[in-house]
Amino acid sequence: MKQSALIRKQRLVVAGLLLLIVATFAVSMGIGSSSVSYGRLLPTLFGQGTFKENFVVFDIRLPRIIITLLSGMALALSGSILQSITRNDLADPGIVGINAGAGVAISVFFLYTPIEPGSFVYMLPIVAFAGALLTAALIYLFSYSRSGGLNPIKLVLVGVGFSLALSGIMIVIISSAERAKVDFIAKWLAGNIWGADWPFIWAILPWLIVLIPFTLYKSNSLNLLNLNESIAVGAGVSVNRERVFLLIAAVALAAAAVSVTGGIAFIGLMAPHIAKSIVGPRNQLYIPVAVLIGGWLLLLADTIGRNIVDPDGIPAGIMVALIGGPYFLYLLMKRA
Repeated sequence: MKQSALIRKQRLVVAGLLLLIVATFAVSMGIGSSSVSYGRLLPTLFGQGTFKENFVVFDIRLPRIIITLLSGMALALSGSILQSITRNDLADPGIVGINAGAGVAISVFFLYTPIEPGSFVYMLPIVAFAGALLTAALIYLFSYSRSGGLNPIKLVLVGVGFSLALSGIMIVIISSAERAKVDFIAKWLAGNIWGADWPFIWAILPWLIVLIPFTLYKSNSLNLLNLNESIAVGAGVSVNRERVFLLIAAVALAAAAVSVTGGIAFIGLMAPHIAKSIVGPRNQLYIPVAVLIGGWLLLLADTIGRNIVDPDGIPAGIMVALIGGPYFLYLLMKRA
């Protein structure tokens, strides 16, 4: 009876979050340097807008909104996986260095590789994935011992160290680059939503279509890995294999997101925590909630950031950090 009540609560929360996303979606569509009246949004979406309204909605606002929503979902799901497989509530792709690994790979690719304009968009998630996967593998190796297995606290410390080191490497890489390319990398580092066009949506969407069902399918394994290795082994779970597969999924999700939104941290930290506090720690229940919360948080941060200061606004990554930094300190004090 208690479980059925929790399932009903989760469904109500999901419905409420969907309404909240729709409301934020509508607000974000209407406000900006070129505003569109809310009474004209639906007619424009159904093909009855003026040239200006069509341009603002379909070429500027709509792709950016969808990108931020999808990227926030990907980061939240990546953080949920990392927290379960490491049994560490502070794990987040931005904090443990995965985003930095993707950033270095993108910087090298963007600055030094001759590329065709048509393939640039679709190559970025793959390049980011390669860099993030190599970083994650090194962090995992440095945090693992044969006698004690994976050390969750050590993983976060090693990840923070890798993040700082890779940030330094990125500064060295761009120090001799052209000014225009340096400006792009600087905006990427700040978490500026630069990939705000329709091709970027098609570049990130397949990763989510594949990996969200995969993660939900692996929910039982995540539940067991989050408890204890001996319990997972006793339940018949191949711990190392499952952990590697799920780590690859988390890296792919984070890499796909940051390849088009830039270096955004804390979404993968906050969204799972908020979801767990609402519907509990069972992955089948909290992952859908976390995914929606992550999408909404990044959409809200970008909507506020791009309208709070003229003319360019504040990057979404900085807006998220303003919220996520204090939240991270709160979690640290709570664990102390």
